[in-house]
Amino acid sequence: MQDFKLKIVLSILSAIVFSFIFILLAFVLPLDKDTAFSSKPKNKLEAVSQSLK
Repeated sequence: MQDFKLKIVLSILSAIVFSFIFILLAFVLPLDKDTAFSSKPKNKLEAVSQSLK
């Protein structure tokens, strides 16, 4: 019975740790690359390329 309780406690703790890691990654990683700094297009080809995005 002790072994079963230990397995339950360890599985709950590991689930909490993994969910905490994924929550931190969700805040650290950017969702949209458009919010990042984008430089001015240097030539006409870059301007057309950015307008298509």
